[in-house]
This record gives sequence, structure tokens and C-alpha cells, in this order.
Amino acid sequence: MSTKYVYTFGDGKAEGKADMKNLLGGKGANLAEMNLIGLPVPAGFTITTEVCTLYNQEGKEAVVKLIENDVKAGIAHMEKLMNAKFGSKGEAFPLMVSVRSGARVSMPGMMDTVLNLGLNDDAVKLLAEKSGNARFAWDSYRRFIQMYGDVVMGVAAGKGEHNPFEAEIDKLKEAKNIKQDTEFTAEDLQVLVEKFKNVVKKKTGRDFPTNPWEQLWGAICAVFDSWMTERAVLYRQLNQIPEEWGTAVNVQSMVYGNMGNNSATGVAFSRDAATGEDIFNGEYLINAQGEDVVAGIRTPQEITIEGSRRWAKLQGVSEEERASKYPSLEESMPEAYAALNAVQEKLEDHFRDMQDMEFTIQDGKLWMLQTRNGKRTGAAMVKMAVDMLNQGMIDEKTALLRQEPAKLDELLHPVFNKEALKKAHTITKGLPASPGAACGRVVFFADEAEEWKNRGEKVVLVRLETSPEDLRGMNVAEGILTARGGMTSHAAVVARGMGKCCVSGAGDITVDYAKRKFSVNDTVIKEGDWISLNGSTGEVYLGKVETEDATLDKDFTTIMNLAEKYTRMFVRTNADTPKDARKARDFGAKGVGLCRTEHMFFEGHRIDAMREMILSETVEGRRDALNKILPMQRGDFEGILEAMNGLGVTIRLLDPPLHEFTPNEPASQQYMAHKLGMPVERIKEKVDALHEFNPMLGHRGCRLGVTYPEITEMQARAIIEAACNLKQRGLDPRPEIMVPLVGTIKELKQQADIIRRVAAQVFEEKGVKVEYKVGTMIEIPRAAITADQIAEVAEFFSFGTNDLTQMTFGYSRDDAGKFLPEYIKKGILKTDPFAVLDQEGVGRLVEMGVKLGRKTNPDLKVGICGEHGGEPSSVIFCDSVGMNYVSCSPFRVPIARVAAAQAAIMHAKK
Repeated sequence: MSTKYVYTFGDGKAEGKADMKNLLGGKGANLAEMNLIGLPVPAGFTITTEVCTLYNQEGKEAVVKLIENDVKAGIAHMEKLMNAKFGSKGEAFPLMVSVRSGARVSMPGMMDTVLNLGLNDDAVKLLAEKSGNARFAWDSYRRFIQMYGDVVMGVAAGKGEHNPFEAEIDKLKEAKNIKQDTEFTAEDLQVLVEKFKNVVKKKTGRDFPTNPWEQLWGAICAVFDSWMTERAVLYRQLNQIPEEWGTAVNVQSMVYGNMGNNSATGVAFSRDAATGEDIFNGEYLINAQGEDVVAGIRTPQEITIEGSRRWAKLQGVSEEERASKYPSLEESMPEAYAALNAVQEKLEDHFRDMQDMEFTIQDGKLWMLQTRNGKRTGAAMVKMAVDMLNQGMIDEKTALLRQEPAKLDELLHPVFNKEALKKAHTITKGLPASPGAACGRVVFFADEAEEWKNRGEKVVLVRLETSPEDLRGMNVAEGILTARGGMTSHAAVVARGMGKCCVSGAGDITVDYAKRKFSVNDTVIKEGDWISLNGSTGEVYLGKVETEDATLDKDFTTIMNLAEKYTRMFVRTNADTPKDARKARDFGAKGVGLCRTEHMFFEGHRIDAMREMILSETVEGRRDALNKILPMQRGDFEGILEAMNGLGVTIRLLDPPLHEFTPNEPASQQYMAHKLGMPVERIKEKVDALHEFNPMLGHRGCRLGVTYPEITEMQARAIIEAACNLKQRGLDPRPEIMVPLVGTIKELKQQADIIRRVAAQVFEEKGVKVEYKVGTMIEIPRAAITADQIAEVAEFFSFGTNDLTQMTFGYSRDDAGKFLPEYIKKGILKTDPFAVLDQEGVGRLVEMGVKLGRKTNPDLKVGICGEHGGEPSSVIFCDSVGMNYVSCSPFRVPIARVAAAQAAIMHAKK
């Protein structure tokens, strides 16, 4: 049976349905589903994602030939249902279509759309005649030339330039002394059409195409091409969306929101995407088309009376002025509003999630163009899940699975200090498009935002309005400020999806790209000046405003309690101080998975004692120096063990090469020579002797303990004495001593013997015993391969996946940044293996190590303490191989806890 590449929908019937997102994309699957549940949807068809993959493999000609007959049949289907004719010569109402992308997951604004396709010099006159509305016909035509010229023919503005089409609009407005597009007459729009055609000719050297079929294939192929544009590739990388998924193409009959004052277009949300509040909200424009709302070129009006009144309060607009100049859809078109309100309730009940909907009202009749599970902030994600759970819409497991673990990070971001806010100088106020607190230097261009960020600067991106081309700058910015656009503009939607603070529609500001400044009344802010954005109120402050740690609400606590209920694998933290350990415990950490002892040696006078030990010429001299360090280390361990009272604390013995502690500057060498009574030349010789060509593979980890057993003795004594002291105070310390960088069983056995001998001595001296474990870090491939032998000695394994990744790939983590971006760009690697665990290679070693270790010791406790321990997909992998815990930095503990609970739910289903 031949493969089906085109699926039709319309008139309450559809060949697809909601669960076919992989094939039809999110938009196509939901258009089909809306038809099946009886909603008013213009007829159309979807070209599958498989065709996109073929397009990228075999090229345009092969794909057009493959689907040509199916596309023609799809157009015929639309003609029949809409009682119109594509390319009509006068025999019927002309059929115009929209051509839109639709990946399986939402990628707002990243790919291309063309509206009003099918218009030409003949069709526009026919449309004017058949509709009885010449202004609408010519408005649709000028929109089509502008959009097709941009998307398909590549007419675009250079950096800092005004869009060439918008420049023509502005010139004509000035000549006619008008402010709004809607004030243009039909004759004005005819003039614009000719000017737009000239822009296309001048910019491309080609005439604008007049054949509707040529237009259609140009648009379909442009949508497929947009899957591989720089902005789409970047968005996929940021959101870990595989390239091979491809995009579907949706061809749909046009319905028109620009037919006059009884027509409109808008975007609506069944709940507030920024805060999670259970309130229907959205924006609309009368006599407009959909791109006007999301592009942010015209600032739209609110859909509900409540939303409109909230907007007016934010903008300082009186109720009288609001009702007369900025009425809500509920007030201006009550019947259409009632229909839309009923649809949003039906859609949320059907999909059991917050819906992001696009609609058009044509001559008073409501049409639905799209619905999808809406993008939302981290705070909204948590609140919606808990509210829907309490409302009986979803169960506990679904509430947990709805959490994007990385988005929880947003809730832990700093907020403005309340006292500092009272003193802050507010320069303007816009719309609170995406919550948060952002401080940074003003930058006006996306590429320059990246440059500033790479220099270590914090930036706020300021634009008239953002476009998909600004994605790179938005990604690196602390926050985004736009002069135009509403709560559903591109800037607002993308910022919420990224968890970025955003203030949109700050209409008081005047942006001057050429002079790199913006002004508000008499205040001028230049490139490089500091501003602060309050994404929760829409306020913009001059200068830097002090921030503080966020406080977490009861909804967050509810999600954490659910994570605790359903998890199998628990979460520890990487902590080197009691403060970090306490913070992580507050977030629900069940112990310390990695305490790095070397960090403790750099504080105060400790470095002197450490250097004295390293530079000493005798064992006795080294022991004397270590005896100075011992009480300091013991105090450190007491603090961390006390903070984690009753929970395991894995303490890694000294790991870095000794040269990291040596005095390398002449002044510090002179100081140590004086302190030790040695010639400075001898100090320099010792420092030079410790230099290594490849220190990461050199004299470090357990190799230090083998060659200088007195170091292991001192550290073991400090740990065990600390534990005994706490036990004598009535506490429950649980130390776990970890030997790093083991490659053979004999290395571990030699070190374990020292630790156990020292522990026995301390127990005898103190007259008290504590439970403790000796284990190792599996970070060398040989250790994973021989894990069955190593488990004869080790009581626990902790996978150090940072070093394990380095040694498995043969990449230096410190140098890989020079080539990894190119590897990812060229598809050699999908992600940075130091950020996301390489499950095929490194993961296979981890899985092997777990299985072999437990074959020898079924009770072997296994965890991970590399940076991957807080990365959600890596956490899910760790659960799949049966680890007992993952360990991560304190502020990633909530993220890892949710990911671990989700993993348990997912793996239980299997």
C-alpha cells in the first residue's frame, strides 16, 4: 500500500486526529481534532512531516512530483467545501489559502506562514466584486505581497534598517496624514500594492508571481525550507528538538478578519500563560489579520472586560476612555465573544490542558484556526497543574508529568528586593508579558547582545518589536523590552517559553536604532546604560535594582510532595559548605552525593599549610604540615555532616593535581621560601618539578594517596573524628568516604586499607564508633569495565560522568568549546555531551558498571555526581539503569526531584 502524504479536514470530518502529532504536526493534528468535535474550522489539508524529511534528503523537484496529485486533490476538496475556486476567472468566489508550518511540538514564530495566497491583479478585482468590499480585497493583496515577498522571495531589511514594505506604509501614512493602517482607503491600498511590487522587483530582480499554483508551491517549499533556517535550528538546539522530526505544512481556506468593523482576529488563552490564573484572556484587533496580533506592529485590545480593565489600570487609562477607545471583544462583539468563550471551555475540557487558540471573526462569524497546549512560564506551569488537579481535571501523576523540570528553575531565580523597589526610579510602564526580575545593560541588536554576553556582560535587549530573527539575542539577554506588541506578541510568547523576563508594549518609549538609544519623555537611555525590568508589573527602572532569593509558594510545595510520593530514586546534592548543604536539604536533598575536599584548602591560611605540605622534602615535614590542616578539615566535615544529620554524606578525598595548589607567582614563592627557611630557587625548582604536560591524566586522585599515603591518613582521620565528635553530641552522622579516579582494584584496596586502619584507631581513641562506608568514583572507562572486581572492595559507586565523558570521548572539557559548537551545528553530535549525558557511549559504560558491580555485590549503592545529575534526560536515564540516587548542585535539587519522579512513573508504565 502506498504511503499517504496528504490528510484532509473540513465540514466536521477529518482524516487525521489529535494523537497523530508525529505525522501531522501539532497544528495539523489539532485542526483535525477540532473538526471532529464539531468546531467551526475552515477546510484544508495537511502535508505530513515525512515529506519534510524527504524534501531535505531529495530536494524540491522530487517532492513536488511525489505529492503534486495529492495537493491538487486537497485543493479540490477545499473548493467543494468552501464553494469557491482556486485561480477563479470569474466563475466562482476566488479561493484564497493560508500556508502554515506545524512541527510536532510548538515552535512559536520560528517557521514561516503565508496568508491570502492565490491573489493576483485579476483575482483582487474579482474578490472586490464578489465580496462587495474593495478595501478589504486590496488590503488582502498588499498583505499577501508583503508576506510572500518576505517569506518566499527573501525581501528583508538590513541590520538597523526599517522593513522596506513598512517603510512604504510609513511614507504613505505621512503623505496622507494618517496614523493607523485601517485609515487607508481602497485607492491608497492600490497605490501600496504597486509600491510593494516595485520593492520586490528592486530587491530580488524578479517580478512578483501571478500564477496561483506557482505561488502555492513556492509557499509550501518555503515552509519546508524554514525548518532549516538559522533561527529554527537554534530553537531546536535550545529545546532539544530532533532535526529529523521535520515540519508538516497546513494549507487552509482563508477566512478574513480584515473585511471591516464586523470582522476581527485574535489570540486567546484558556488560562493566564504568565501567572497560571484560571481566567480566560487574550487579545484581538478589529479589521485585521492574524499576523498583526503576533507581530506586535499594532498593540491589540483585550478579549474580556476583566482583562481590559486590568490593562487600563496598568496603563493609567480611565474607565470612560477604556470603554470608548479600547473596548474588549466582550463589549464590541458580544455574540462572537460568547461563541469564543464556549469554544475555549470546550477545548480545555477536551484536551485537559491550557489552550492557546487563534481565531478569526469574518463578518460576525467565528472561525477557529488553531489550538495547542499553550507555552507557559514556570510559575504558571506549577499553578495550572495544581489547580487542574484540585479541579479534578487531571490526576496526580499527570500533574507531575506536566512539569518541565528545567522550567522549575525559573521559580528559583532572584526577585527584586522590596526595599530597593521603593527607592527605584520608574521611567515607564509596559505590559507584564513574562514575569521575573532582570537587570542589564541596554543593547539594541540581537547579534550584539551575543557579543556583549560573550564578554561577560549582562544585557537587556530593547527593540521596537521582536521577530524570530532576534532569537539569539533573546536567548542570551537577562530580559526583553519592546515598544510595541501585546501579551500575545512574538516577544511575549517566546519570552514566556524561555522563562525570560519581558515587558512588552511600552508605548511611551521612542527607540532610535541609528543613534543606539531610546528615550522616555526627557530621559535618554543609551546603549550600555543599566536598566531593570519587572516582568510581573511591567515597570522599567533606571539603573540596577537589588535582588534577593525567591520564596516558594504552596503550589511548588505540592509538586515537591508529589515528587516525593512517586519517586524511586532519590536526590542528593553536591555541597562543599554547610550553607550549601542546608540550602539543598531545604529543597529536599536526601544527603550529599559529592563533597569536594580540595575546595576547602584555598581558604585563608590553609593554603599556606597545603603549600608547606607539597614543598616539604620529607615525610615528617609533610605530616607536620598535614597536622596543621587536620583540625581545619575536621571542622569543615563536622559542619556538613551536622547539616545533613541522619543522611549520607559522600566525601571525596583529594582529587586535583598538586600543582593547582603551588605558589606560581614570584611574590608567593618568596613568601613560602621565607616561611620554610628554604632558598627561593629551591621553591621554584619544586614548583617546576610538579608541572605536568597533561595534568588531568597525571598525578591526581587516588594516585596522590598511593604516593603520599599520609594525605589519605589525614583526610580519613579528619572525617572519622568529625563523625565521632557529632555522635558524642547525640547526632547521627553518616560519612561515606570516596576514593577518586580508581582504575584498578589494587588502587582502591590500598586506599581502603589505610582508611579502615585509621578509622579503627580513631574509634579506639574516642571510645565511640560510627557507621561509615568506603567506595569509589567510577570515572575511568577501565573502572566501569572491571566494576565487578572493584565491587569486591567498594561499598558504593558514584559515577563521575564529567571525567568519564572526557576519557570516553577523548575530549578535554576545557578545550572542547573550540569545536563542539561546530560538531553540533553539523549534526555530528546532537548535544554537548558535558551538558547532556551521552547515553549511547558513556551511558553504556555506566549501565555496564552498574550491572557488573551489582553482580558482585547485590546491595551496592550506586549514584551519579557529575553535572549530569541535575539534567532531566540524564536523570531519567539514571533511573532506567537502577541507580539509587543522583546528585546535583543545591538549586537544581527540585529539578532533579521532579525528573526522578517522572522517570519512576514512565518506567512503571513500561
